[in-house]
Amino acid sequence: MAPLNVEQARFNMVEQQIRPWEVLEQRVLDLISDVPREEFAPTAYHSLAFADINIPLAHDQAMMSPKVEGRLLQALMLRPSDTVLEIGTGSGYLTALLAKSAKHVESVDIFEGFVKAAEVKLKALNINNVSLNTGDAINGWNTGTRYDVIVLTGSAPILKPHFQTQLNEGGRLFAIVGEEPVMQAQLIHRINENEWNMDALFETSLPPLLGAPEPNRFVL
Repeated sequence: MAPLNVEQARFNMVEQQIRPWEVLEQRVLDLISDVPREEFAPTAYHSLAFADINIPLAHDQAMMSPKVEGRLLQALMLRPSDTVLEIGTGSGYLTALLAKSAKHVESVDIFEGFVKAAEVKLKALNINNVSLNTGDAINGWNTGTRYDVIVLTGSAPILKPHFQTQLNEGGRLFAIVGEEPVMQAQLIHRINENEWNMDALFETSLPPLLGAPEPNRFVL
């Protein structure tokens, strides 16, 4: 098998997957081209780092497909002054993309191995504006703090309101909500202290975050 031409594969990922999926913001495309996705993919999946798939991680988690990451970044439109809370560090790749766009990222994962591996990779890229934490954050984290952006990197069968109340006014929350076979990517804006607005962005599929709340089910 011929060795992977990384730069050609990265170019094809942007031009054949991400851009056709209505990701047209040039700074998002430049960012994805700049951060080496292949450095964050598990060794067994290096040859698929640029493929249009969710790449499996340990503990039944996954890296989002490149086009979903692109739409996420375009929807959030991060600013250099933004503070970000990321629920689910995972591979650390999205952490790197967020950190390159924002003032600071606080990232939390329930699996210590993900956190330690991400720390090594982020340091290797000289990305230092990230605080990495190990903890069970899906049902609340650092609840006395507000953020400009909150991102859930796995799906949630239902989205409880505690994260949206941690948004600053004008803040944005990205989450993939629902269960198989239909999940919906949502962007929630905090308009003011008592009002929020939700935009349904697209349908996709992603493994649930461990411990994510589930809807009540009828039992006969």
